[in-house]
This record gives sequence, structure tokens and C-alpha cells, in this order.
Amino acid sequence: MNSGTLLQRGLWLEYVTLGWNVIGLGIVLWAAVLARSVALAGFGLDSLIEIFASVVVIWQLRGVNAQRERMALRRIALAFGGLVGYILIQLIVTLLTRTHPQPSFGGALWLTLTLGVMLLLATGKRLTGQQLGNAVLQTEARVTLVDAYLAGAVLLGLLLNARLGWWWADPAASLVIVYYGAREARHAWHEADQL
Repeated sequence: MNSGTLLQRGLWLEYVTLGWNVIGLGIVLWAAVLARSVALAGFGLDSLIEIFASVVVIWQLRGVNAQRERMALRRIALAFGGLVGYILIQLIVTLLTRTHPQPSFGGALWLTLTLGVMLLLATGKRLTGQQLGNAVLQTEARVTLVDAYLAGAVLLGLLLNARLGWWWADPAASLVIVYYGAREARHAWHEADQL
């Protein structure tokens, strides 16, 4: 497959990711407010980071060069750092106030769908990024994979809260977002240093 076709496929994968996350942001934040769920709110913010990352990758793919790759990776790293900071503050407030989230059927349904869609998109981005030799697309594939893992973790927290009344499972699920967010921030920054 020639590089022009691969580039178009990479852009298409990013446009699908962007569209999914724009729609999902509204759904998840609405569900988070209704359920008072820190994990759903954190996942919504992760969707905002994914939107930002997709826009950065689209910008980079439209004008591939080392300077754009470095800038794109650093922007993705900084966005993840902001996400981690917000979630840690929200987690502390939730635990101190012992805010008990309500069950969220809509949130659980969206997270289930997102888990499957993000796994497929991550695979497509990883393969396309490898074939193009594009570090930014490959890094963003990991961001999308993390999005899938986070959807699964938040879904588990919601289900444990709804089925067993474990109110703390919701904020505990947000710790998964903190871990992966910090890891991906470090990874993207390191990748930028390698260029």
C-alpha cells in the first residue's frame, strides 16, 4: 500500500475517533452529572484529551515533518498531565466528602460501546502508524488503547457500585485513569525527545 493511501487511512481513523469522542463527551458528562460519578467525569475529560490528541494528529499528518511530530507529542503529553492533575483533585474531594454516585445505565451502555470501538480504532492506528513509520500516529494508537482500558475500568467501577453498593469503586476506578494518564504523558514526552 502506498504512503498516500496509508496517510488517508490514518486521517480517516482519526476523524472517526474525533467524531466518536465528541458525541461521547456530551453523553458521558451528562451521565456523570446525573450519577455524581467522578470516574465518569474523569472519563469524559479523557475523551476531551482524546479529542485534542486526534486534532493534533490530524494537524501533524497534514504536514509531516520532525518538528511537527515533536510538537504534537509534547502537546499530547501536556494534555495528559492536565488530566491527571484534575482527576487527583476530584478524587480527593470525592473521598473526603464521601460523595456516593448513583447507578448510570446510560453511562454503562456508552462505556461498553466505547470499549469495543476504541479497541478496533487503536489496532487500525497502530498498524497504519507502523506502516507509515509515523511515531505520532503510533503514540496516539496507545492513547486510544488507553481509552479502551479506561472505559473498561470505569465500567467495572459503575457495575460494582450499582450491583454491590460499593460507592468507593467509582473513585477507585478513576485511579486507573491517573495511572495510565501519567504513563502516557511520560511516554509521549520521551518519544518527543527521541526525534
